[in-house]
Amino acid sequence: MSVSASTLRGGPPPSHPPTPEDILATANALRWEIGADFHEQLMEDIYANAARIASRAVTRPTDKPRFDLERSIDRIVTHRIWGFPIMVLLFMLVFWLTIEGANYPSEFLSSVLLGTVYPWLKAVSGQIGVPWWLDGLLIDGMYLATAWVVSVMLPPMAIFFPLFTLLEDLGYLPRLAFNLDNIFKRSGAHGRQALSMMMGFGCNAAGVISTRIIDSPRERLIAIITNNFALCNGRWPTQILIASIFIGALAPAYLAGLVSALAVVGIALLGVLLTFLVSAFLSRTWLRGEVSTFSLELPPYRPPRILQTLYTSLIDRTIFVLWRAVVFAAPAGAVIWLIANVHLGGVTIAEHIIHFLDPVGVLIGLNGVILLAYVVAIPANEIVIPTVLMLTVLVLGVNNVGAGAGVMFELDSAAATKELLVAGGWTLLTAVNLMLFSLIHNPCSTTIFTIYKETGSRKWTAVAALLPLGLGFAVTFFVAQVWRLLAGA
Repeated sequence: MSVSASTLRGGPPPSHPPTPEDILATANALRWEIGADFHEQLMEDIYANAARIASRAVTRPTDKPRFDLERSIDRIVTHRIWGFPIMVLLFMLVFWLTIEGANYPSEFLSSVLLGTVYPWLKAVSGQIGVPWWLDGLLIDGMYLATAWVVSVMLPPMAIFFPLFTLLEDLGYLPRLAFNLDNIFKRSGAHGRQALSMMMGFGCNAAGVISTRIIDSPRERLIAIITNNFALCNGRWPTQILIASIFIGALAPAYLAGLVSALAVVGIALLGVLLTFLVSAFLSRTWLRGEVSTFSLELPPYRPPRILQTLYTSLIDRTIFVLWRAVVFAAPAGAVIWLIANVHLGGVTIAEHIIHFLDPVGVLIGLNGVILLAYVVAIPANEIVIPTVLMLTVLVLGVNNVGAGAGVMFELDSAAATKELLVAGGWTLLTAVNLMLFSLIHNPCSTTIFTIYKETGSRKWTAVAALLPLGLGFAVTFFVAQVWRLLAGA
């Protein structure tokens, strides 16, 4: 649509359509209004801007060296040799602070929720005449499972998530993705899978959704299937607790926290290694194809925003994950109490299932209690340890959950927790293989559902769920046989 010069200047529109002569006249008038040197000034500004960009990007022999803090840091943290040790040291520091800092608040919460509130609830229940089955279902089942989730999970999450969010806000995680890009390329995967893997360390379901940044359907499918090997927030407390009470106990007290942190870092790095190996396997078998390229922009480093980091990590992550765990822990506790109190042939349902699963569990270095706990905890990985602890009481020969709970609410320290697990037949091999199985086993139900929604395929959803599970059984079986072979040598 053409307009006249008067309209461009804000005047009234013409009463008739402009003719070609009118348009040429308007263009000529506007040309002289902007000045005769407009073209020269425009080109001069373009070249001046290009010169400023070149002066920052090009170093000449005669130039004096300039100090650029961001580039100096990037030369270190993205170095092809030093970048990986720095990554390990940073995460080891995060885990050490988490392990050392979580002990005391965890003991406090355990003593309050299990040592004070639980007996009070039992006393109130007895005074008002609550039926034994309702008392057991609500207090010995649902409350105890929820209390264990809060006391075991809240302290490490409240420390780990702010530290992890701080690394994210500072701009370090994109540098980590930059370091891993070449390895993903060699694995036949997309470089952006590093970003979805980082997201998976918070939540595997979120990691699966974040694979949308990968344009190639083949490479996106590889990222979806392997995202489970990134330790999600529901599995961090399990890793930290088991490493603290079993692995850290092997070292002197002053080194226990450091050794525990090394164990957790080792498991996380093993997950990264499995991501590369399984990606390479998929890209060379079921999902062959060319590796695509992409550009990764490194954001500038930002000063820490402590209040925003605390809000993001505590409200958006810690409370969200804890609430999700509580929502699943309460019904899981009810299920545990029911199968521990409903008898078939003089034996409880839980004992039937545990004795059935024990041969397989022992073969892979675990036990029937752990396998049953993982069946119950399919909705959420966060409730594995509380489920194991409650079922272990049953394995010890306690015939009612009330008496078993009496054992449980006295577990106000890591030493007492270890004592209960050892009494349930746990060894160092059990602890090591539980950490391995926790890393590799099938995704939780939320992640499985997310995979189906993202892929729209039952076939690939089944592969994403069963491939890690089969690999978990294979790895723990191999470790158990080698362990026993060396122990008997």
